[in-house]
Amino acid sequence: MAKSKTDATPPGYVSKKTLYGTAALCLALGFFGGIVLSALKSIPTPTPPNAMPNPGVSQQPGAPPAVSGDQMMRIQALEAETQKDPDKAEAWVALGNAYFDAGQAEKAVQAYEKSLALNPNDADVITDLGIMYRQLGQAEKAIAAFERAMKIDPSHEIARYNKGIVLLHDLNDAQGAIRAWEDLVRINPAYRMPTGQTVKEMVEAFKRRRENTAFGAEKKVE
Repeated sequence: MAKSKTDATPPGYVSKKTLYGTAALCLALGFFGGIVLSALKSIPTPTPPNAMPNPGVSQQPGAPPAVSGDQMMRIQALEAETQKDPDKAEAWVALGNAYFDAGQAEKAVQAYEKSLALNPNDADVITDLGIMYRQLGQAEKAIAAFERAMKIDPSHEIARYNKGIVLLHDLNDAQGAIRAWEDLVRINPAYRMPTGQTVKEMVEAFKRRRENTAFGAEKKVE
């Protein structure tokens, strides 16, 4: 059976497209000094159409990555497979994953939707669909996808984590993001971001930062 991108990643990790949000989040909170993986430092943070800019991050044009020859061959083989057997959900998942890796978000969405038409309760695929919606700048659809995945699987950690990313960076809803991550902490207090930081530590630091900012503003008024 073909695995979704979420299902293929190790426990406690996130699909690679989410690393953009993680990098931006850590920058916004000042966590980059000696904490963030060196691999994240080289990842640009694209600004999808209609998305709000990520706070604290210089924006760079988000061009899709070049598709390698191997990727193209795999995509072509999977396209042929889905044409031959369009009722095979696993083939659509695999094709969606191939488009995901190739940075072809629109095609990934189409493939994942084909898969979900055949197997509507795959929370992992729905989560990957949400990540692709975010890449297309469709934040509301991304949130809806994550919530749909969580309804099917209330313990789905990656969907909850990604929901917080989109709420914070794309919808400018810091309180909503904190609530999403607090729900995740209740499910798994030890859940770690790719940076090594636990979500619990991040939420606590975020709250302290907001409290200190609010206190500073009150002092200025006095």
